[in-house]
Amino acid sequence: MDLETLMGRLAGAPGRDDSLLHLEVMPSRPARETSWPEWLGDPVREAFEEVGVPAPWTHQRAAADLAHAGRHTVVSTGTSSGKSLCYLLPGLEAIESSRGPKRQRGASVLYLAPTKALAQDQLANLKRLGLPDLRCGTHDGDSTPEMREWTRDHGEYVLTNPDMLHRSLLPGHSRWSRFFGALRYVVVDECHHYRGVFGAHVAQIIRRLRRVAALYGAHPTFVLASATVAEPEVSAARLTGHDVVAVTDDGSPRGRTALALWEPPFVPGRGENGAPVRRSATSEVADLLTDLVVERVRTLAFVRSRRGVETVALTARRLLAEVDASLVDQVAAYRGGYLPEERRELEEALRSGRLLGLAATNALELGIDISGLDAVLLAGFPGTRAALWQQVGRAGRGARDALGVLVARDDPLDTYLVNHPEALLGQPVEANVFDPDNPYVLGPHLCAAAAESPLTIADLPLFGAGARTAVDALTEGGLLRRRPHGWFWTDRRRASDLADIRSSGGTPVRLVESDTGRVLGTVDHSSSHATAHAGAVYLHQGETWLVTELDLEDSVAVVVPADPDYSTSAREVTDIEILDERAATSWGEARLSLGSVRVTHQVVSFLKRAVPSGEVIGEEPLDLPERLLQTTAVWWTLPQHVLAESGLSEADLPGAAHAAEHASIGLLPLFATCDRWDIGGVSTALHEDTGQATVFVYDGHPGGAGFAERGYERGAAWLRATRDAIASRVARTHAAARAYPRSAKPAPPGWPS
Repeated sequence: MDLETLMGRLAGAPGRDDSLLHLEVMPSRPARETSWPEWLGDPVREAFEEVGVPAPWTHQRAAADLAHAGRHTVVSTGTSSGKSLCYLLPGLEAIESSRGPKRQRGASVLYLAPTKALAQDQLANLKRLGLPDLRCGTHDGDSTPEMREWTRDHGEYVLTNPDMLHRSLLPGHSRWSRFFGALRYVVVDECHHYRGVFGAHVAQIIRRLRRVAALYGAHPTFVLASATVAEPEVSAARLTGHDVVAVTDDGSPRGRTALALWEPPFVPGRGENGAPVRRSATSEVADLLTDLVVERVRTLAFVRSRRGVETVALTARRLLAEVDASLVDQVAAYRGGYLPEERRELEEALRSGRLLGLAATNALELGIDISGLDAVLLAGFPGTRAALWQQVGRAGRGARDALGVLVARDDPLDTYLVNHPEALLGQPVEANVFDPDNPYVLGPHLCAAAAESPLTIADLPLFGAGARTAVDALTEGGLLRRRPHGWFWTDRRRASDLADIRSSGGTPVRLVESDTGRVLGTVDHSSSHATAHAGAVYLHQGETWLVTELDLEDSVAVVVPADPDYSTSAREVTDIEILDERAATSWGEARLSLGSVRVTHQVVSFLKRAVPSGEVIGEEPLDLPERLLQTTAVWWTLPQHVLAESGLSEADLPGAAHAAEHASIGLLPLFATCDRWDIGGVSTALHEDTGQATVFVYDGHPGGAGFAERGYERGAAWLRATRDAIASRVARTHAAARAYPRSAKPAPPGWPS
């Protein structure tokens, strides 16, 4: 695959004259090999040689040596750099060398992955090694009861996820006593995925794991694997509670990698308030995916939403039918909410090459071994630079060349990045942000720990500086009871049910077909107001459904087959109240603050947008309950006279504040490792708590997730980038308005002629 030629074909197609804004080609890199460790036995070494690993790369040997010596280690190197070897070598050697004379179970290894797909992939790799008598198995939501029982009773190398560790293994630790008592290594794979509130939950789960293992006399060594992130040893230490050594010098080979920054063109039509409309990123990615499949380029398209995944796959298949019908079945969709057997089949089809194109959510961003891919398309910036390179790294594994194309959404951050490539390419990757001491996270896990074994004074330092205060509050609230030997869980509920570690907001909502009762899939409870309300359009495996009823009490949304010519998007109103101000900084008369707030949300209506133009064609009211959130926010204020002196009229102030809010939310992921949907915002021309024009950006999780704090710390740089993004967008919007003159529809006051 010639990268420049291929990119020239894509950019040279009709209508794409100005879409390619930047092309960065990174040179190839040779491998740096070294010898096998002296402590490695013949069975494990020979198993790796049999599957085509003649010798380790330098970073693999360095990390494996540290782990074998009992040092907690994090290896943070590029995608497809063979990080699994770093923990497999010491882990498998510990199992092999500790078995009894009759090959009975000796040491054990616990492997944690953020997704079931990654655990399944790792299990397949273990089985390919062909080690005799290796007892390995998964313990997750896809495992049958018989499989879970076998793994519990016989497993040496157990693969699971934080959810099952939290809800099953730790609460039932007495049944896992042999496994925990022999626990030598804990592997935390793709640990950069644990950020925000999810990261805080996993940090507390790992502390509970350490405590349970110690009850049975085990003090395992932690080996963590991460994509390239800043200060991996700091994030790993925060996650595990141990001092951790980082290995970051990547010795793996890499082919040439091209990253293209792509902006869809403006198209005729108008969005809200008559604004010019850019072609949607999903429509653009569907076209690019079609072109690449026609060229027989194996391509993975990352799309942010489940609906977007289905739309891209469906559109590409329709376009391919017009060009070459034999290619239609070589494109598919992959996302959460599918049944386990559907996911496994798609993963195998992609590995084997039966699929040329796959549209997927970020579930396939993680280290699933998918060899032979040539290109990756990204429908929008994935939230962090680390995630960007993780997704691009799905292509060109090994020494193969790779193409990545970042297609900008019509969003302040995406627009800023594709027009300022230095902000994307010339900056170091981010550090992970999460707060294990968040009281909304800490309290439920202390309850779970007390249910596992009564908490003692000696246990509390393991859970952080706020543990004693939290235990006292839980005791006062009646959830824990103090006894001479510690604190006991006395409630009849399962203590582990108190913590919603993925912040889904409750039981997932099932999408049920009206006529047959068949469950099509699920959506998170917290997002169901916006995505599964009555009247919402829902896509599944290329089929379109219309939601007729949302029953929040039973967590069910009823759907019927439909073929509307529009998509839907919810409209939400938000109010915010300041509870306290923890810190403040002033720049002249502008003030930046950090503190606690109470946010009230309500989905009040939904918009219908024409497909594929995205033009708004209608709005329907909704009657859904309010939701309350107490969290952390960063906000800034400007006095009225400063705004007046700047030439901003009173009539334009609400719209200007909303634009600043939207842009600042979009730009915060450049300065904190948050996803756009981890944060929210509110703007007002006159807020009753400040008495001034105020813009808030808040963490979208109870108690906060650390993102608002990072925004406050980097306030000057963050708001400067926000200002630049707004200025750039205004200039480009004016140009678009000239290119596409207004129709008869009246434009809002002040819209450029």
